[in-house]
Amino acid sequence: MSATTSPKKDIEILDKTTCYEGFFKLVRYRLKHTLFAGGWSRELLREVLERGHAAAVLPYDPIREQVVMIEQFRPGAIGHADGAWLWEIVAGILEPGESPGEVVYREVVEEAGCPVSDIIHICDFFVSPGSTSETTALFCGRVDASKASGIHGVASEHEDIQVHVVSFDTALEMLQAGKIRFAPAIIALQWLALHRDEVKARWNGL
Repeated sequence: MSATTSPKKDIEILDKTTCYEGFFKLVRYRLKHTLFAGGWSRELLREVLERGHAAAVLPYDPIREQVVMIEQFRPGAIGHADGAWLWEIVAGILEPGESPGEVVYREVVEEAGCPVSDIIHICDFFVSPGSTSETTALFCGRVDASKASGIHGVASEHEDIQVHVVSFDTALEMLQAGKIRFAPAIIALQWLALHRDEVKARWNGL
């Protein structure tokens, strides 16, 4: 097969079973899929976590050259050498009928206490496609960082979120030092490092 020829890609789902449904939904698939070399794979069992899809935003103040980060406890990081409290960016799960942009505008107020005046779409990505169906729509959002401070979160969701306002250079230093371990934050900060001049020109009217 030549490098320019795309093999047929197909999936045969033999069975789909819900194993657990709580904060997450765990689904077990019994399936086969086509192979790059031709033919079909053997029968596979794969469990997938389903929790919907998310949107995340890096709040950025182009005038003060600051970003708004949040810090909160994450059970998936229990036992990690650097602790279970992660520096992150604002994120939330899409509710039925809600767009990623609507989530961004809502969540920044809930988690950081400041409104977003404009957003730029960065990318969409799978969080961990080997185990979950979740995707994240990632944005950069314009904020007035002077309005971001304090402790926030929705009480009914048991959120306890500390807001941190830092210079963009400080955030990059933290990233380089391995202190930021939240994938959407890493992607967004790296994107802003590449596109900061055009973002400032757009938002500062230069």
